[in-house]
Amino acid sequence: MSALLEELHAQADEFIGLRRDIHRHPELAFDEHRTSALVAEKLQGWGYAVERGLGGTGLVGRLVRGDGQRRLGLRADMDALPIHEATGLPHASCHAGVMHACGHDGHTAMLLAAARHLAEHGRFSGTLNLIFQPAEEGGGGALRMMDDGLFEKYPCDAVFAMHNMPGIPQGRLVLREGPAMASSDYATVTLTGVGGHGAMPHRAADPVVAAASIVMALQTVVSRNIDPLQMAVVTVGALHAGKANNVIPQSATLELSVRAGPRGAQQAGAAHQGVDRRAGRKL
Repeated sequence: MSALLEELHAQADEFIGLRRDIHRHPELAFDEHRTSALVAEKLQGWGYAVERGLGGTGLVGRLVRGDGQRRLGLRADMDALPIHEATGLPHASCHAGVMHACGHDGHTAMLLAAARHLAEHGRFSGTLNLIFQPAEEGGGGALRMMDDGLFEKYPCDAVFAMHNMPGIPQGRLVLREGPAMASSDYATVTLTGVGGHGAMPHRAADPVVAAASIVMALQTVVSRNIDPLQMAVVTVGALHAGKANNVIPQSATLELSVRAGPRGAQQAGAAHQGVDRRAGRKL
């Protein structure tokens, strides 16, 4: 084992405990007040200058050494998901309906471990900016931080981040040139029909049947408009309609997520515009 790994291994229990503490107290997007306060306390104790409140609950810790002009950014996210935890672990979430199911508790603890090591043993000349972002889970926390002047206050020549990836063996890092993750966009489609009794469908305009047709038709956006060598996926994660089995509801709502690589996104956009022009309306 290298000297670096030995040093980090000696501190492992501290950061395992820190990660479990964050896991036990998850917070949703822009509500990461406890997590942000915990991170700020740790960073300040290790000698970082800390600014809180960027993008709401985001913060940056800065460490300057020597007179070097290089500026490096390291970034982690802090928010949890609206998911109920049923693991039964001793450090399971104590907040009903909220869980660190995507691993941001691990990301925060990992960057804090790096922060301590770099503060105590880092040999560099320049500026280190540690960026702790709120609201990665669809809340646009990165944009909020940038709108609040993140890179004007803390300019970086490069920013590095990492994300846990189930299926990759422990101890391995996966790198690639170019984009590493897909874009992620969200859409809500609401269909308004005419409600009625389930025994008299001819007197109604059933939005559930229309919604089911749209769910299936959406799959052709990828299968018939995207180059098979490019990455794109359309997922209907939720379909809400009605409350009774013998009543045709008046409306139905679809919640969509759309993910694509750079070229897939361009092709999907072109296909979408073509459909809009033919239909004479916006989707």
